[in-house]
Amino acid sequence: MDSWNQNSSDSVRAHTPDGVNRRIDAQVERCVRHMAEQTDRQVISQYLDHLERAWDLNRVVTVAASAVSLLGVALAPRSNNGWKVLGGVAAGLLLQQGLFGFGPLATIARAFGARTRREIDLEKFALKALRGDFERIPREGGPLARANAALVAAQCC
Repeated sequence: MDSWNQNSSDSVRAHTPDGVNRRIDAQVERCVRHMAEQTDRQVISQYLDHLERAWDLNRVVTVAASAVSLLGVALAPRSNNGWKVLGGVAAGLLLQQGLFGFGPLATIARAFGARTRREIDLEKFALKALRGDFERIPREGGPLARANAALVAAQCC
């Protein structure tokens, strides 16, 4: 399943190394395949609740850059100008993220596995399809076939 998560307009995926994208996609595929083997719909529902609370890439970057900026502002009066510079750099990187949708902080967060909201939503839709929320997923076939169908169905939503 090489192409279930392809979107040419996704600037984050376009600027992320292919290996990182593949690792994130593989994690989603493993999860969906595992959930396809579950017979209790409640297990899927609980994981969906977890995904509802998951932080996306923009939230991770915003919180990290804001925290560093605040740290720079708080420590600048007590020490040299290095803290002011650090706070300014963090604010600039946050501005870059906001303007272009991607930047160095996003690269670091992606390397640690941070996912975009779209990637999280794709997993949620696939799991909802497995749970039976959509009619497009075949009931027959093994877990792998059902997981593949769920990932393809999620792509359209």
